[in-house]
Amino acid sequence: MSTHKIAVIPGDGIGPEVIDASLGVLEAAGRAFGFTTDLTMIDAGAGRYLRTGELWTAALDEQLRGHDAVLFGAMGDPAVTPGVLERGFILAMRTAFQQAVNLRPVKLYPGVATPIADLTPERCDLVIVRENTEGAYVGRGSTVHAGTPHAVAVQESVNTRQGVERVVDYSFRLAQQRRGKLTLCHKKNILIEAGTLWQDTVDDLAVRYPDVEVDYVHVDAMCFHLPVAPERFDVVVTDNLFGDIITDLGAVIQGGLGVAASANLNLDGSAPSMFEAIHGSAPDIAGKGWANPVGAVLSTAMCLAHLGEREAALAIEAAAVNVLRGLPGLSGPAMGMDTGGVGREIAEQLGQAPAVTGRSVMDDLAASAMAGSAAPRR
Repeated sequence: MSTHKIAVIPGDGIGPEVIDASLGVLEAAGRAFGFTTDLTMIDAGAGRYLRTGELWTAALDEQLRGHDAVLFGAMGDPAVTPGVLERGFILAMRTAFQQAVNLRPVKLYPGVATPIADLTPERCDLVIVRENTEGAYVGRGSTVHAGTPHAVAVQESVNTRQGVERVVDYSFRLAQQRRGKLTLCHKKNILIEAGTLWQDTVDDLAVRYPDVEVDYVHVDAMCFHLPVAPERFDVVVTDNLFGDIITDLGAVIQGGLGVAASANLNLDGSAPSMFEAIHGSAPDIAGKGWANPVGAVLSTAMCLAHLGEREAALAIEAAAVNVLRGLPGLSGPAMGMDTGGVGREIAEQLGQAPAVTGRSVMDDLAASAMAGSAAPRR
């Protein structure tokens, strides 16, 4: 029987609620599919920062490196200045653990409401590969004459060939596993230097993958095409900032932030990967039981697929989707049950719900891990 050592960071706001629901599903999956988990609960986030002033520390880095993966809830609190937690903890972890890829499936499941008129699940099944350790999010900035009418702010964006190449290569491999199409999303007509680096990298690597069709879409055009014609895309690769924006758009298309999952992947197994729902801490609804835990549950399933538990991951996805389609609403009191209730219902349906049709991101992660292009810790 396999044992997976997983660090759990519940965080702030609704983070502990959705994590608690997902851990119940994880425990049920272990019983059903014959694996165990060794969980370490980590106190980190706004609460700890306000008490101790600590964010990402050398001791925490060392502690987390001993785990196979990290499950993450959410971070944020109005009492903490915006940017402190994001840069001081979340970006710090992505950089320290070289979680180069942020993998975001955009899949409309049957029976799930979408704001896009006449959109069907058959037309919406893609993955977005967001570069996760460079770009505008790690560049330095400076301001002179702050607080005056003459203030000047400069914000840098950092793009390296090595950083771009590793996510582009991963994207080509992913496209080979899926429908064989890769789209680069950037703004190369304005961001000339960065755009050229990205396009040159895609062109150079395309020679290694002659079976993958390649195209390009400006990020502003993507914001038009993605809602009205998501079937145009299979694997989309993009930079850190553009990826942050278009994946949230994708989440809305597939039913909202509460049902969207993500993986932050270390590609060589040198450090743990991290898995999280894409929503924030939502402090205004914390403690009310209104948060939809499906995004966290599907992120947990992605974690298991990454760790080699493909069948368990697929069963969790199927159960979560089956519960999701039966909810009268996707969040708040309209869900018809509270956060914990949704988690318990998913756990009860494990192994009973009909399989999700089409290729799953769980298959993608499992295949990538086996191929060594997104290797789990061992």
